[in-house]
Formats: sequence, structure tokens, C-alpha cells
Amino acid sequence: MDTSQLLKGVLDLAVLAVLDRGDGYGYEVVRGLRAAGLNEVGDASVYGTLRRLYNAGLLTSYVVPSEEGPHRKYYSLNPPGRDRLREMAKTWRAFAETMEGLVAAA
Repeated sequence: MDTSQLLKGVLDLAVLAVLDRGDGYGYEVVRGLRAAGLNEVGDASVYGTLRRLYNAGLLTSYVVPSEEGPHRKYYSLNPPGRDRLREMAKTWRAFAETMEGLVAAA
């Protein structure tokens, strides 16, 4: 089964969960997702998700200057982002339990 289609539906939740562990810049979030086993996640998808979550008011951002390369824009969860993460995690658990019941006999 192609997991990239499944990932599209849960990328917001996955990105929020990574940022719940600590602030991060775009590529750091990508690495966090891949380290968790989401190897098919694309850089552009994550950057787009970060921008969308930020524009929705779920993330804050700040820039950390670098002398060795471009400045890095870090993202962090804010209180509305944490609320959304909890809400989405609850929905995910209920959905996963339902799916497990459906495919258990397969």
C-alpha cells in the first residue's frame, strides 16, 4: 500500500506532534518525521504544512541568525496549536481503533 496518500491526511497531526517535542526549523521537522518512520514525507509538503499551520495561528516562529549559512526560521507550538494537537490526537486514536477493528480479521 502506498503510504504517501495516508500521510497527506495526517501530516498536520504529525508535524504538530514533532513540534510538541521541541521547537524546530523546517528541515529539522522533516528529519524528526523521518526518524519516526515517516520516510516518504517530502520536504515541500512539510514546509507547506508549516506555513499553513502558522497562518492558521497554531504556531509561532522566530529567526535564529547563522554565521555559516542562511538564518533559520524556527517554529514552536503555541496554546491554540497544543489544543489542536490534543483534539487531532483524540480523533486519530478513535479512527485508528475503528480501522483496527475493520482489518483485524484480514
